[in-house]
Amino acid sequence: MRFSVILGNLGNTRDRFCDSYKQQPTKREQWARAAAIVGVAGIELVGTWDITESSVGEVKGLLAEHRLRLASIIPDHFTSARFGLGAFTSRDPAVRREAVAHTTAMMDACAELGGDLINLWPGQDGFDYPLQADHVQQRDWLVEGITRAAAHRRDVRLALEYKPKEPRCFSFLARAADTLLVALDTGAANVGVTIDTGHSLMGGENLAASACLLASKGRLFHLHWNDNYRSWDDDLIVGSVHLPEYLELLHWLPRLGYNGWYSMDQYPYREDGQAALNASIRWLDGMARRQEAFGQDRFAALTTSGEAVRIADTMREFLGLDGAMR
Repeated sequence: MRFSVILGNLGNTRDRFCDSYKQQPTKREQWARAAAIVGVAGIELVGTWDITESSVGEVKGLLAEHRLRLASIIPDHFTSARFGLGAFTSRDPAVRREAVAHTTAMMDACAELGGDLINLWPGQDGFDYPLQADHVQQRDWLVEGITRAAAHRRDVRLALEYKPKEPRCFSFLARAADTLLVALDTGAANVGVTIDTGHSLMGGENLAASACLLASKGRLFHLHWNDNYRSWDDDLIVGSVHLPEYLELLHWLPRLGYNGWYSMDQYPYREDGQAALNASIRWLDGMARRQEAFGQDRFAALTTSGEAVRIADTMREFLGLDGAMR
């Protein structure tokens, strides 16, 4: 398992109620804190926040200094007012061109830094009201823009990250299946999908089922890890709520041949960011090691049998909860 973290998770994560739950560290402090987390080998950067076209040389030095690899760059299509009414789906063709241009610039930066993955989350591409969206035309623009970006260079992959809502009430890339359709409609082999586990849970998905669907078409490119209560993108420590579903996903990923990054994507508003990310990594590493020791064949046998009581008994044994009743 190759672990990475999103650099901004180590900063002052704010919400719409409070912009200063804790002191904001410098960028250099965030880099140092990321590198100090045991097991972290990669870093994800957000375009305009952490990297620009003019700062590639500086970032290259930071990667070397901290002995980290670039896991991905996330183009910033979500925090700028110019993309507030959509980036790839804006009704303004100049804005759509700008969305593609920012993506391709980050693709060039990614390749120069030794990476091969862009995590593309067009968070403002959606709608809020009935009759507000031209579902046919705007989807066509979305596919067209992603296709143009993908053609810019085939040595860098685009992983489309879906989310049911937020910041828009409805996202055009909402769930695994519709995002897979967009990826396939581009006709580009370097366009795939990111599963953000929290976004998947928000969408009412089963994590393993979504991974299997995407992998069946060779389009499971990237993973973001966090947890929530399904109603919102709470971005909690991994495994703190949906432990059995994470165990199932971790069982399937090796079977599917996934060899990409296991990237932490959390918003520890009040917690120490380094400690929260470390906790998630330790959960994932511990669950994976426990599964190997317990026997992946035993989990495979459960999926073959489909017997609910047998699953419950095995899970209880796996968690060390078996024993004589008092």
